[in-house]
Amino acid sequence: MATMSPAAKAEAAAAAAPFRKNLSAHVICGECKEVPPNLEFDSHQTTCGTCGLVLGDRGIDMGSEWRTFSNDDQNSDDPSRVGDAMNPLLNGDQLETSIASGASGRARDLYRAQNKQSSDKANKQLLAAYKEIGAMCDGFNIQKNVADTAKYLFKIVDDNKVFKGKSQDVLIAGCIFIACRQCKVPRSFTEIFAVTKVSRKEIGRIYKALEKFFTQHNDARKAAVLASGGVPDNNDTYTATTSTKPSDLCNRFCNMLDLPYPIPRISGELSDKVTAMGILAGRSPLSVVAAAIYMACHLMGDPRTPKVISTVVHVSDGTIRGAYKQIYPQRERLIDPEWIKDGKGDMNKLPVG
Repeated sequence: MATMSPAAKAEAAAAAAPFRKNLSAHVICGECKEVPPNLEFDSHQTTCGTCGLVLGDRGIDMGSEWRTFSNDDQNSDDPSRVGDAMNPLLNGDQLETSIASGASGRARDLYRAQNKQSSDKANKQLLAAYKEIGAMCDGFNIQKNVADTAKYLFKIVDDNKVFKGKSQDVLIAGCIFIACRQCKVPRSFTEIFAVTKVSRKEIGRIYKALEKFFTQHNDARKAAVLASGGVPDNNDTYTATTSTKPSDLCNRFCNMLDLPYPIPRISGELSDKVTAMGILAGRSPLSVVAAAIYMACHLMGDPRTPKVISTVVHVSDGTIRGAYKQIYPQRERLIDPEWIKDGKGDMNKLPVG
């Protein structure tokens, strides 16, 4: 029979004995060497209270994670620091467990059983709509904040169960159009039509209906807050959009045409002057923008043909020529002398028609 060495016997005895703290081991300051030590524990650091020497900077917080902040919460729902952050674009407590699809055997049976019993169909519809909004905005090269605004607007419409007779594609197109205006990156009806495949006439109709609904919803929510004695949040209010100015579109179209500075600035100021003077009254903002860009690029010696401009602005070259013929006789009033002084531009380079 094999015998154990004294060292092995000691290790076995130590393993069998219950755990006890070694009170003979102390953490003391290497500078002060005070016994008992004057230690302070703060912000996961162990420091000497006498000389301030840091003895440990990687302490472990042994406190409970279940900390509540009910005094700081306005709704008094006593939240705790556990779980994932809530997504304001979804409904419910968002703590459901989902089983992935595409499996086989028992996992597939569990997936089917969960789908039959799941009551989270509303969130599934919202997620499908959000996915479509994100794909459209990505394909349209629109910033993420515009996509998030469009999702928030769509959720308001979905929560209030309005426009039930309208298709989801029409509502998405209207929300994207309004979100672009809210985020100061306006798009024309033609550009929204190119992405969503919803007709321009239908986009115009749903835009007016959504604008009216969002304004009424915002007023009702603000009145409810005031009635309860609260203070409305100015950062969470809906601001009614105004019609897009031609100058808001000039900079983007000039960048797409690769026109150098200062043509974008001049075309924007030119379009504002044309609108203020009423020379092209009754024409669409796109026609004003196209004519202003056509005049500005010829004035500054970097001309573009109406056909090239029409591919970017999405109006016909005949429309551009017709609008330009109307503003050409007013060129003396429209063109600022500062634009062409010191030979920076030449009015004689403007085409007659």
